[in-house]
Amino acid sequence: MLDEKVLKEYNPYLEVKDGELYLEGVSLKSLAQEFGTPLYVYSASYIRDRIKAYKEAFSGALICYAVKANFNPEVIRVAGEEGAGADIVSGGELLAALKGGIDPAKIVYAGVGKTVPELELAVEKEILMFNVESRDELYVLDEIAGRLGKKARIAIRVNPDVDPKTHPYISTGMKKSKFGVNFETAKEEYRLARELKNLEIVGIHCHIGSQLLDVSPYREAVEKVVGLYRELTEEGFEIRYLDIGGGLGIKYKPEDRGPSPHELAKEVLPLLEGVEAQLILEPGRSITGNAGLLISQVQFLKDKEIKHFIIVDAGMNDLVRPAIYDAYHHVVPVESKGREHIIADIVGPICETGDFLARDRRIEWLERGDYIAVLSAGAYGFAMASHYNVRPRPAEVLIENGSYRLIRKRESYEYILNTI
Repeated sequence: MLDEKVLKEYNPYLEVKDGELYLEGVSLKSLAQEFGTPLYVYSASYIRDRIKAYKEAFSGALICYAVKANFNPEVIRVAGEEGAGADIVSGGELLAALKGGIDPAKIVYAGVGKTVPELELAVEKEILMFNVESRDELYVLDEIAGRLGKKARIAIRVNPDVDPKTHPYISTGMKKSKFGVNFETAKEEYRLARELKNLEIVGIHCHIGSQLLDVSPYREAVEKVVGLYRELTEEGFEIRYLDIGGGLGIKYKPEDRGPSPHELAKEVLPLLEGVEAQLILEPGRSITGNAGLLISQVQFLKDKEIKHFIIVDAGMNDLVRPAIYDAYHHVVPVESKGREHIIADIVGPICETGDFLARDRRIEWLERGDYIAVLSAGAYGFAMASHYNVRPRPAEVLIENGSYRLIRKRESYEYILNTI
């Protein structure tokens, strides 16, 4: 049977009615039948609640939703309606944020490899702040701003060399990371930037990693950033923004407990006493991760002596996290029929051994045509989807208070194969 108590720990808007899974009062089975599968489904109310939680915990801070987590403009719009800005890392994400109604004056732009056209677009739109990641970028941005007759507001992304205790692929604050500038040389970069006439220094930026379930690494990072803030202020720099990044983790496994914004605030706000700069946070996963589910349909069942396989129509091209991170996503049937439970691998149709959604997972016996729901799929799900094996990317649906709407059509083969 579906355990509603466990489901509500992931998302309070999940409920079970007559053995069937609902989100914000809408049957997920009915959505799968109407729009087909694989299908991404998001809860707008959950997204709103998460933005509100950050705003309550960090009064006066600017909450910039990290667009990389989920770039659908309608998802961004929901966050923006609750007062969020946007954290972007590409020109495409800038356009997504603007399409989602985000004011350029609430957009911050990080990323180690910003191209000239991307920088030009962001300068023209007069975004709040560029989080600069190298000396070369300072020179290039200064030249572009001068050529366009603008002043580019900047922070420098400093690398505090803090171990965030997360997967190494999503650890970004270590000295060996490609991101940011070394903490020991950061003041040299600020002094150089002050000499460049088309740049305006307004902030300090750091980001130590993603999916952090322990908030203690933030303390060490913020302590270092506040120390740098005080040193720069003594040198006459006017630092108006302190951007401490995002990375707060979420519940993936039933035993996980994602820390709340209030827990993070309790850890870092005492360190900001006497700091006059406005705080900026860049949450992404913790806003949309548990807002979303991936619905998939069982295609075939296969027994191979020591292993049972449930083959579904969603693969690693739709949700790549299990394949590349060996990440856990909780999987449940959309409709419980009271059958016995089995141990099985839940796998997709992709021609790769690594194409799985769950391995050695205990789940109710499923039959061809049944639907499953993959939880915690609202962040880095569709955003990382691909066309591998010439597979159209899924449709996306947004639900709020019993109503739903299609916010992205399922792609066609013609769309994928159009090479002109």
